[in-house]
Amino acid sequence: DGSDTHNRGMHLRESGHVALSKFEWRPAGKATGENKAPDDAPRTPWRVEGAPKPAGADGDRPPNNRTRWVIIIVGAFAFNWILASFVTPSTKVQVLSYTVFVDQVSAGHVKAVNSKGDTIQGTMKTAVEIDKATVTDFTTERPTFADDKLLEQLRAEKVDVRAKPLFSSTPAWLTLLANFGPTLLIIGLVVLGTRAMRKSGGMGAIGGLGRSKAVRGDAAPVRMTFADVAGIDEVEEQLMEIVDMLRNPAKYTAVGAQLPRGVLLSGPPGTGKTLLARAVAGEAGVPFFSASAAEFIEMIVGVGASRVRDLFDQAKKVAPSMIFIDELDAIGRARGGGASFGGVDEREQTLNQILTEMDGFTRADGVVVIAATNRADVLDPALLRPGRFDRRIVVSPPDIVGREAILRVHIRGVPLAPEVSMAQIASISPGMVGADLKNLVNEAALLAAKRGHTQLVTADFTDALEKIVLGAERHIALSLQERTRTAFHEGGHALLGILIPGADPVRKVSIIPRGNALGVTFQAPDVDRYGFDETYLRGRIVGALGGRAAEEIVFGNVTTGAESDLEQATGLARQMIGRWGMSDAIGPVTVLPAAGGDSWYPGDARSPSESTRRLVDEETRRLIDACYQESMATLLGHRPQLDRLAHALLAAETLDEHAVYEAVGLERPAVAPLLPFPGDPTSPTVSSGFLVGSPGSPV
Repeated sequence: DGSDTHNRGMHLRESGHVALSKFEWRPAGKATGENKAPDDAPRTPWRVEGAPKPAGADGDRPPNNRTRWVIIIVGAFAFNWILASFVTPSTKVQVLSYTVFVDQVSAGHVKAVNSKGDTIQGTMKTAVEIDKATVTDFTTERPTFADDKLLEQLRAEKVDVRAKPLFSSTPAWLTLLANFGPTLLIIGLVVLGTRAMRKSGGMGAIGGLGRSKAVRGDAAPVRMTFADVAGIDEVEEQLMEIVDMLRNPAKYTAVGAQLPRGVLLSGPPGTGKTLLARAVAGEAGVPFFSASAAEFIEMIVGVGASRVRDLFDQAKKVAPSMIFIDELDAIGRARGGGASFGGVDEREQTLNQILTEMDGFTRADGVVVIAATNRADVLDPALLRPGRFDRRIVVSPPDIVGREAILRVHIRGVPLAPEVSMAQIASISPGMVGADLKNLVNEAALLAAKRGHTQLVTADFTDALEKIVLGAERHIALSLQERTRTAFHEGGHALLGILIPGADPVRKVSIIPRGNALGVTFQAPDVDRYGFDETYLRGRIVGALGGRAAEEIVFGNVTTGAESDLEQATGLARQMIGRWGMSDAIGPVTVLPAAGGDSWYPGDARSPSESTRRLVDEETRRLIDACYQESMATLLGHRPQLDRLAHALLAAETLDEHAVYEAVGLERPAVAPLLPFPGDPTSPTVSSGFLVGSPGSPV
């Protein structure tokens, strides 16, 4: 029914954050401008900061032991092969039947024999061909029931009957070596592994388990800098202080300042925290090591702590240096949250080691740790205290100006038609972060290539935005009755979006099936919103219920198409009542957990009483009923406009912003001017802080 997308413009705006760089080809050379490569240096593509150093480059990282182990294993196999060649008898012994043996004795071909029990070994005077095989040495078994006079026959044929064996298959010492050689080899490998473990100081050292998997980037030919980052100027200013401290430490130590131990970059996914860390390393021009927090955790207890020690040891050797740990919450969660197996928790041991390395008896002086996480609320308090992560930087969502700057970074090298305006694209993409905007440019380029364009036009961007936000079109056959109901449903959403004061402008209405919806209505604000008043939120609920109200007015009944509309309206109403204090019956208190946070459990001090929860439900129902009656009354008062809009949708299937207002017979209201930035001297006075809804809220 499209109701899920009806409010997605606001959802995207609130869940979005920052945007970051587009990667390009640049000449080899240090980002700082020092020690640039010669003019004839080869041009190399952008490389991920922290990639392994080129072959032959000098470094302080200990050599890889993989080659040594390969040589040991190959040598062991070669030794066993040589040993097997000695063990295998060089003389070929043929097994003859006793009848053939007696015939050969009678023929005078046998030279000598030896007997042990019923087994007889023998040697021919000359090679004899028996059954197409040349026989010189042979063996046979004398039957126990034989009563022939074999000894007399041998003496008659002058066969030498010897007391010692004529030949032996394997020497005794070689047999022992073949039997115990593999065991000795395994013992030797264990001894070598134990020595390696003692040198590295951890039980996980066998096979390299205790070694840190972090990769080091050292003055790479091409490094990311802040020139590749856009839309987050305030974050860049804070990080440039760290860069200046790494470049000019003497300036700060002269006045008693110390280098921060750690910098925590927090923010929702897709904001570019990892790229910011790479840009800091590129600007500072110091050795840095990058690793994911999940790489420290292994099945064997103690491996994570060993890897942390190894990582900091490497960084200390080349200080000043940087360590970047991505997704810190994988190992930095608050301790004591659950029982550990056998009283030992690998994750907690790893966290304890990080705490010790950052600020313990042996602190990592000259090593700055930059970490990124999108769950700063679950981190252990010991990590966040001064002396560990001294600075916590929140990567905020980009505004319309930031989105435009981000788009300009991502369109480098993309041919654009003169008509394309990045400011216009930024205005219709609220809530998109850097990853979203990069994907938007890529989708637009794919559409342009599919359509045979040599340059990207505005239609490529708008169609790509519709595909991302509204979903791909589905080519399914609908009856005229179902198309008509869908047209009135979406018309109800759109008409209320136009008539309700302060509602977000309607950007596009379509009855073409997309995703799981048979129709969509897309609304997006002209400017970014950061605070929402009660009137605006009520208008959101009224607009969400417009599709169901239109169906009831026109057809006299409702369908299941309003399911997602009801979910959105209910969720928004409950937050107005239980989180934001917009109910006289509840008052200005919070009785519901924050969106995206942990649910309150029974007995929790924050958990409301049963009567309060019942009152929240009653107030939510009252608010939704009132908004639904307002939707019905508004649409009944503008029934002719609803009919015109629905028939226009049936004729064109998709209406853009101007066509919607034209079908309704109203003019598009003017865009309100933006206020100056609070830091501008001409801006009005700003009072103390105003906390807005969290990005994860469904507003």
